[in-house]
Amino acid sequence: MLQYSLQVISIMFNGHLGELPLSGASMGSSFASVTGFTVLLGMGSALETLCGQAYGAKQYHMLGVHTQRAMLTLLALSIPLAIIWYYTSTILIALGQDHEISTEAGVFNRWMIPSLFAFGLLQCLNRFLQTQNNVIPMLITSGITALLHVPVCWVLVFKFGFGSKGAALAIGISNWVNVLFLAIYVKSSPACSKTWTGFSEEALHDLLGFIKLAVSSAIMICLEYWSFEMVVLLSGLLPNPKLETSVLSISLNTCWMVYMISVGLGGAISTRVSNELGAGRPHAARLALSVMIIVSISEGAIVGITTILVRNVWGKLYSNEVEVVRYVAKMMPLLALSDFLDGFQCVLSVLLLFGYLGAARGCGWQNLCAFINLGAYYVVGIPSAVLFAFVFHFGGMGLWMGIISALSVQVIALITVNQYTDWNIEAMKSKHGVRRSDIIIDTET
Repeated sequence: MLQYSLQVISIMFNGHLGELPLSGASMGSSFASVTGFTVLLGMGSALETLCGQAYGAKQYHMLGVHTQRAMLTLLALSIPLAIIWYYTSTILIALGQDHEISTEAGVFNRWMIPSLFAFGLLQCLNRFLQTQNNVIPMLITSGITALLHVPVCWVLVFKFGFGSKGAALAIGISNWVNVLFLAIYVKSSPACSKTWTGFSEEALHDLLGFIKLAVSSAIMICLEYWSFEMVVLLSGLLPNPKLETSVLSISLNTCWMVYMISVGLGGAISTRVSNELGAGRPHAARLALSVMIIVSISEGAIVGITTILVRNVWGKLYSNEVEVVRYVAKMMPLLALSDFLDGFQCVLSVLLLFGYLGAARGCGWQNLCAFINLGAYYVVGIPSAVLFAFVFHFGGMGLWMGIISALSVQVIALITVNQYTDWNIEAMKSKHGVRRSDIIIDTET
């Protein structure tokens, strides 16, 4: 939540500049998520399988090798993604979006390009520490970064008068600060002495193998995340696009912020499952999943109730416009329902973004989850959203009703998959995969 709050805080500062800066930053942020952040989040999530199982099998040095391999891949990928961001306004206008909003979104994304490279490295460092059950340093560094982000935003947006540019630049500065903090910790901490032994040539071996798994993970996450971001893009085609885009973006930012709680739970269950399967303990993996399902249902209920209770004041954090605040209040009950469903499925497939596909990714089921997400969001969700919004004229609320339809289908499918999983077989697959990786490395050495 602390890491995602950087984007939320910047959007909030932008919202108090006016409706156009808010809608422009909202559109730009959604486009950046679709074409950049979720791609890197998904690619980096492959480390949950690789590092998690290696740690469970006590092959500690392989965590550093896998992480370095991921860093090289994500940094290289960030270059073409940055080029896409540079031409954000041109692409959005070509897609039929409002010219003013698209221009504002393009400016926002150009100034956010530095954050792209930091974000990729941050995902790798997060997974490296998370799969070792070493999360306190991540919590501390993220907390410090989030606290610093508020004054950085204020100075750049209002004091220096950079406006939207300052809000975007602040995200990059804060992400790089977080990366620096974590890099210093990994390099100097005794807790990482076995897992990080310095840069190694082994990281250059089997890059294609890593990319294959990473692409599968990215597709799984992107199929889900893109459907949410498409809701914001579709809102730009509704009557009064500035209002609709602003409100849908606020709704999406709220949804993702709450979703980060589930991502944390998903990251925990992914680590537990992959560690236990790597160590050959299938019953412990199944028990961990059962406990997390109970926790996620409880968390979803609490979050849903809280969302409804704050519906009349939440919009004021993002905008001074009365029309925007009232519209957000109408959307909040739908958000409460989607938050509950999204939190439950996050533990079963987690995304994400990233969130960090939990039980499913821990077993290396990325391809199966990709098909489930494809059917839920693009066969059911997006068509339903278009139907409710443009045919039945429910507007932005109709778009979100389509998302709820997709989440319902996804939850049912994932419950079915997990119910019929043979954990003994998964443990055998995991141990075989880890041993095979070790044999390959030894041969190459």
